[in-house]
Amino acid sequence: MTTPTHDAVVAIDGGNSKTDVAVVRIDGEVLSIIRSGGHRPHASGADTADEELRAAVNAAVAAAGHPTLLGIGAYVANADFPVEERLLLERILAWKLAPEVRVGNDTLALLRSGVAEPVGVAVVCGAGINCVGLGRRGEVARFPAIGTITGDWGGGFDLAFAAMFHATRAEDGRGSWTLLSELIAQHFGHPTALGVAEAVHLGDIDQTRLHEIVPILFDAAALGDRIAGDIVERQAREVIAMATIALDRVGLNDTDADVVLGGGVLAADYPMLSEAVRNGIAATHPQANVIVPELSPLAGSILLSFDELALNPADRSAAESRIRTSLARTQRRHELGIPTVPSFQH
Repeated sequence: MTTPTHDAVVAIDGGNSKTDVAVVRIDGEVLSIIRSGGHRPHASGADTADEELRAAVNAAVAAAGHPTLLGIGAYVANADFPVEERLLLERILAWKLAPEVRVGNDTLALLRSGVAEPVGVAVVCGAGINCVGLGRRGEVARFPAIGTITGDWGGGFDLAFAAMFHATRAEDGRGSWTLLSELIAQHFGHPTALGVAEAVHLGDIDQTRLHEIVPILFDAAALGDRIAGDIVERQAREVIAMATIALDRVGLNDTDADVVLGGGVLAADYPMLSEAVRNGIAATHPQANVIVPELSPLAGSILLSFDELALNPADRSAAESRIRTSLARTQRRHELGIPTVPSFQH
């Protein structure tokens, strides 16, 4: 029996800084996209995170004309441990919006955006850093990815804090001179990097704005600043370590396997970082294919959601082709202003 074409699925790509929700008709037409804040239950509280995510989904469903929902696929940051995935699944099921719900870490959506089958490694580096590996016989490699306490380093905020560390120390004499001091001060309109730190401390500059330091860091490194270059090299080593260890753990060390790079920092494809990562992976895993996918992680979430539908091969192929064109068209339309769900106050 053919599924009515007015039926749809909800796909969620939730990062630390933003969450995109798409409602997609089963023929592949993207009906709506809503953007809300990041999925950070450890920071905002589980109840608030649930309310914000549900509000975004409800808004997307309303914008899509309230189609019949066959399923929800939620792939979000901070679903790092099985207990977190289970709790997320329970909360979304409690919404009673769709009969089928699948949840997972946002690294799975990134991987799916770059591969045709669930095999390979994905490293995401946005506000934080994480990695997943899936083998051909069902092997899974994961990392805790909850910060310094679990040995993780290299996300956008890690880079920003490292840059601020050296910029302020250079000014007071505890550290060596670095161009970062001047560039960071100029960017935030303060005479010194220490002035920027004081403004953040006092709340005059929102701490979330520190992510703006990341491109400054790469600019300084490209100009030959030694300290900035050292930070970039450290990040490259972290990405290489995650990717190669994941390849080994899922049995893809001696095969032609894809390593998908994504998240705001890696997707920006800064030449110094990208070249170091590619060379580092190739040095020990020469058959690995390192890619930055053209499709967004949201597309990966949509494709994962469609993987769960019982579509015949012809309908599935047509739907996937339409997803690609429809999503690109919808994202272009909202490029300068995706509808935003107001954050809950907390």
